[in-house]
Amino acid sequence: MYRPQIKVCDCTIRDGGLMNNSKFTLETVRGIYSACSRAGVDIIELGYRNSKAHFSPDKYGAWRFCDEDMLKKATEGIPKTAKIAIMQDAHKATGDDVLPKSESVVDLIRVATYVKDVDKAIALANNATKKGYEATINIMAISHVLERDLDEALQQIENETSIIACYIVDSFGSLYSEDIDYLVHKFQRYLRTKEVGIHCHNQMQLGFANTIEGIIKNVNYLDGTLYGLGRAAGNCPLELLMGFLKNPKFNIRPILDVIETTILPLRSEMEWGYNIPYMVSGMLNVHPQDAMSFVDRQRAGANNDSFVKFYERMRAEDEA
Repeated sequence: MYRPQIKVCDCTIRDGGLMNNSKFTLETVRGIYSACSRAGVDIIELGYRNSKAHFSPDKYGAWRFCDEDMLKKATEGIPKTAKIAIMQDAHKATGDDVLPKSESVVDLIRVATYVKDVDKAIALANNATKKGYEATINIMAISHVLERDLDEALQQIENETSIIACYIVDSFGSLYSEDIDYLVHKFQRYLRTKEVGIHCHNQMQLGFANTIEGIIKNVNYLDGTLYGLGRAAGNCPLELLMGFLKNPKFNIRPILDVIETTILPLRSEMEWGYNIPYMVSGMLNVHPQDAMSFVDRQRAGANNDSFVKFYERMRAEDEA
């Protein structure tokens, strides 16, 4: 009923931080880390390790930088049962931002990249493995990638890195199961010595379904977030994924508890999950930033646009 090779990664703090500039309280991060640890999650991603030259600490919270002292405060006193991960953006981070593994609580560095920046991603991933970490490369906005560029990038990743997995990232939540099948087959064809991972967004309510499609095609690294908390429509819900996998090591009770006590109250601060503007951005295969602005204005009572007007404007921009 389950495949023991599968590794589940919780991305709640990192992806959810795209909705509040990574301004989670330390109490919230500790609660999520503790719940995921007790639930049997394999990897817990606590935020970004991006450069303060690109992100101002005056605007962004501690989890956009994941300084070691904050990571220690977030994890100390909690039994460590999972690998701790952080993410570096290939175009917004440097190798110098990463300490040697012997000086860090981090186990895994996930490098997020656009295909055009794959050389930067490879350099960061190799820097991480050289310093003693495991690493992955996550190819963002894959629905906008040209075929030839993706082929070349995968060849480079296979030949020039020792990462443990390379991720298909449906950044715009626009992929269907047929697309997942095609991409997984391509990744597996090129990545003979690496696992394939999948990170889905939920603009068209397909994040969970597309993750299942990846599992069926032998994808072994799976991302999810608590109650789907993540940018725009959010991600594959972790609790649904755990229920589907039937792995006896999982204990869903801490997950249900932290969703009720910690995640749901965040609804008063931010809005994620399915709604029409996010659905439109997914249908049109565009970045959700305009939809996020629409929703923010709507919440503030300062939005005079209708859904139809938003749809027509987005279509016009897409066809321009």
